[in-house]
Amino acid sequence: MTSRAKVRVWHAEKGWGVLDSADTPGGCWAHFSAVLVSGYRTLDAGGPVEFTFEAAEQDGYSFRAVDVWPADRTPVRSHNEVPGPSPAYHSTPTLTRGIEDENRTL
Repeated sequence: MTSRAKVRVWHAEKGWGVLDSADTPGGCWAHFSAVLVSGYRTLDAGGPVEFTFEAAEQDGYSFRAVDVWPADRTPVRSHNEVPGPSPAYHSTPTLTRGIEDENRTL
């Protein structure tokens, strides 16, 4: 179920905020990873949003946002993330075994 809310506060430097909605009394905690926008995932304090949520204890709040996006925009579910291992890091293990006799064939 999608609900509408107002962003009570957003801590961009910490990556979280609180949403106020009639469906989430006391507020709904939201993490930047749940923000469905392109680019830097942030919300504007006081701005209207649409969101889905779950009942969960999070930092003193009884609700946690699953997905949240500005009310005037279409949610962006892809953040240009590459599936699978990151192309920025690659590692290959190499195993070596000490051989006591150089003439021994393994």
